[in-house]
Amino acid sequence: MNNPIKSLSRKEWLIWISSLIIVSISNVLSRDVDWLTLIASMIGVTSLVFAAKGNVWAQILMIIFSILYGIISFQFRYWGEMITYLGMTLPMAVWSTITWIKNPSKDNKSEVAIQKLCRKHRILLVFFGVIVTGGFYFILQALNTPNIIFSTISITTSFFAASLTMLRSSYYALWYAANDIVLIVLWVLASIENPVYIPVVINFAIFLFNDMYGFVSWKKRESKQA
Repeated sequence: MNNPIKSLSRKEWLIWISSLIIVSISNVLSRDVDWLTLIASMIGVTSLVFAAKGNVWAQILMIIFSILYGIISFQFRYWGEMITYLGMTLPMAVWSTITWIKNPSKDNKSEVAIQKLCRKHRILLVFFGVIVTGGFYFILQALNTPNIIFSTISITTSFFAASLTMLRSSYYALWYAANDIVLIVLWVLASIENPVYIPVVINFAIFLFNDMYGFVSWKKRESKQA
């Protein structure tokens, strides 16, 4: 639970500040500034920077981001996103917080110990991934969710991303990156109907970059821990 800002390298400071500036400008230059979107995006970006370090504060910020993003999704009737983040990502972020605190790295107590997935993990992930995807599809269909195909794919990628985060696997970042791509498509479609959501598209593009950096960072740290 150490201060994560103190451990940031110059490169990570550059990534963090640049991301915050781009997110802020994209929101401020919007026709109608949505302050909730701006605040959520800044918290989300910060969470990803800390996640790349394997710091538990990333999960605490993800809990806050999940609540705010759930509200934003509710406003556009993206029920899949709202249900996913409030009903799955949020509780799994709480679970991940506990797991990360209990499993610090031996070399650096401010970083989580990275775990390699065993066969049992992979089988359970696929099994529950199929169940979650199928179950949520019918729920979204009943709610007349816009762009239901992409919303369903988002649920799948979010499930694997959140699960792998809890399992302390380096591949959590790849699944979050995949989820970012799906969300970019979703919010582009939303922006066609209402341009106010254009900043959300830019926000998730920044998230995509940060998640890819997070994957590279975790793989390097995984080699060191091994």
